[in-house]
Amino acid sequence: MFAFLLWILAVILVIGGIVQLFKGQVLFGIVLIVVGLLVGPGGVSLFT
Repeated sequence: MFAFLLWILAVILVIGGIVQLFKGQVLFGIVLIVVGLLVGPGGVSLFT
């Protein structure tokens, strides 16, 4: 269950990062995408 919540959080962060990139907020978008990839269970999770 916890891994599923982390996956959902990671998806939200990455989508938010992509939206920010299209709005012109390049640095903030990149930060959101990187954090999303770090949090996600498929990436290097910060919680394990």
